[in-house]
Amino acid sequence: MREAVNWEHALVTGNGRQGALCWGTPAEIRLTVSHERLFLPLRAPLPAPDTATILPHLRDLLDQGQYARAAQEVCERAAAGEPAYTDTVWIDPLVGAATLTVRPHHPAANLERSVDPATGLVVLRCWDELGETRVEVFASRPADAIVVRLSATGGFSGSLALGLIEGAPPRPVRARTDSGADGILLTAEFDATWPGALTGYRVRCRTLAGDVDGSVVRSDATLVIRTLLPGRPDPDVRGDFDTLLDAHRAVHGELMGRVHLDLAGDPADRAAPAARLLAQPVGPALVERLFEAGRYAVVSSTGELPPTLQGVWSGSWTPPWSSGYTLDGNLPAAVAALLPTATPELLLPVFDLLEAHRDDLRHNARRLYGARGLLTPVHLSTHGRQNHFGPVWCQTFWTAGAAWMSRLYVDYWRYTGDREFLRDRALPFLREAADFYLDFVPVRDGTALFSPSYSPENAPASTGSQACVNATMDVAVVRDLLGNLLRYAADDPAAPAWRSLLAALPGYRVADGLLAEWCHDGLDDQPAHRHASHLWPLWYEPDPLITEDPVLRAAAVATVRSRLAWWAGAESDEMGYGLAQLGLAAAALGLAEEAYDTVVTMAGRYWRENLVPTHNRDALFNVDIAGGLPAVVGAMLVRSAHGRLDLLPALPGAWPRGRVTGLAARDAIRVRELSWAPGRARAVLWAAERTRVVVGAPPGMTIGGAPQVTLSLPPGQPVTVLLSP
Repeated sequence: MREAVNWEHALVTGNGRQGALCWGTPAEIRLTVSHERLFLPLRAPLPAPDTATILPHLRDLLDQGQYARAAQEVCERAAAGEPAYTDTVWIDPLVGAATLTVRPHHPAANLERSVDPATGLVVLRCWDELGETRVEVFASRPADAIVVRLSATGGFSGSLALGLIEGAPPRPVRARTDSGADGILLTAEFDATWPGALTGYRVRCRTLAGDVDGSVVRSDATLVIRTLLPGRPDPDVRGDFDTLLDAHRAVHGELMGRVHLDLAGDPADRAAPAARLLAQPVGPALVERLFEAGRYAVVSSTGELPPTLQGVWSGSWTPPWSSGYTLDGNLPAAVAALLPTATPELLLPVFDLLEAHRDDLRHNARRLYGARGLLTPVHLSTHGRQNHFGPVWCQTFWTAGAAWMSRLYVDYWRYTGDREFLRDRALPFLREAADFYLDFVPVRDGTALFSPSYSPENAPASTGSQACVNATMDVAVVRDLLGNLLRYAADDPAAPAWRSLLAALPGYRVADGLLAEWCHDGLDDQPAHRHASHLWPLWYEPDPLITEDPVLRAAAVATVRSRLAWWAGAESDEMGYGLAQLGLAAAALGLAEEAYDTVVTMAGRYWRENLVPTHNRDALFNVDIAGGLPAVVGAMLVRSAHGRLDLLPALPGAWPRGRVTGLAARDAIRVRELSWAPGRARAVLWAAERTRVVVGAPPGMTIGGAPQVTLSLPPGQPVTVLLSP
């Protein structure tokens, strides 16, 4: 693997809370460390814009088709109350904490880099005819620290330098570095005086073993690096490098080992360097490698908080979009594979994040729309106030967030069977999410009206403005939310109101043979776009209103193919997670080759040889499809919804044989093993509790001569299902 020209090409290791980017040259090996809570404080949170008092006026403008004017008036109203809203207000960005630069006294000529996803160990090996130098790095989960071993032929000697990351911060950062016999300490301070603001941090590089005097290394050595935020503990790290690695491997390796994918790729390709695989046409071996690499990136960047746009890593003071949590697509894509790949505990930080900001979400609902309940912003990091919007990107009009997040709560329950979670966390969030829609959505002539509305980042061809009414996504997420509440809390006092709003929701619309992105007549589709938000009803448990209606199903199929045709063009190089959206929809519809096309495009365009994906083609370090690609592959092999478990529902011709172990399904079912070859397949199912489920075979196969069978899975006992022609 070639030298990393900058931090975006680094190899990564992380324990969710702390991360390290490993890059540089043989003369200067750099370890840029980061912390999941190190968001640079840019400004105090602002009140969300007070638009509740002008909501009737905004709705009048939207009724008159003055969409852009409605968005502009929100900005004018906001700026009149708060001058900061004259410009775009960004969330606090995730930034790198420091870079440790290792300078060997006798640098070798060659550099070889590798990372082991099973352990999280990164090795940078420099060598020439005189010997080799090795820098080994991992982020220990048990010790919550970056552990580094320096070694060389004849013993390592060199120097260390610990300093701030490169570049100019957007606000002053005062920093000093102190060296002593116990290591190096970098202290950074911010001029942030508002309540709750981060005032600074420290990075401590301590010697665990070896002859190190401050910045001078005279022998092979082991170092421990930890980024410390105010009020966070700094416990001692004990043990040698191998002992610490063994302890980390036991935790990290168990998470990674829960699922294994084998698509019967060429053994030579499986062992090939990533650069060679990425330079070839996409084949089974590359899909296997990226399935594992994607899971590795997300597992390694999920700690107390979920992954940001850049996971837990940052080497910049000004990351794209501030590298926070973007709820209208990026964050859901990053975590999309956590449940089907049997790591449900890694989804809990999403709920922790939302609940930590619940007061802000209530504030948004009151200020923007005079409503009860929860209104999530599109972007958040250190707070949940709706502060980021503009006349074009009119994100105050996006009201789908809390309902979308409610589906994640429901799915955690559906995959785990955790009744306490359903009772204590899921249903309270769903109820409060529904309160917002009960207040916000009027019913006119028997039909609910989402006004204003927003289909993320797209604009109807007929208006050119992202402001709209009745975006299909809004209708779909609220239909899902209310249906789940009526399923799991039917005796709630609010149930009649939920039922009434559910009955009033507009139906899906077909326009020009496609599933319309806006349910409102006169808002013409714009299919040349990276998002596919109107396909949301197919990303999780497919909406029967679409899948069981021949006209709507055909329109959804045509929509997937239309969007894929756009992705095949030259204008579609940005936002790779849009392909994950399409892939999940295609798999839900049984479109095997279309789903495979999304995997091939994600694999062929959006991964670098460091095996971290990018947002655009070879641009912008980003972890969205690190979750999206494994999620699509999993959906092609197993689909679980509405009491059904379909095996190989979207198996493409490129994978005629293979085996996957450990996938999870709804109803707390595990597919312990699923193997297939032409004309036959075998599945081993396991359920936590006695579970009745319909198991379906793919086209061309049967189960005991029938296309489907109803099984009663006994608790805790494997059941084998054989498929044949």
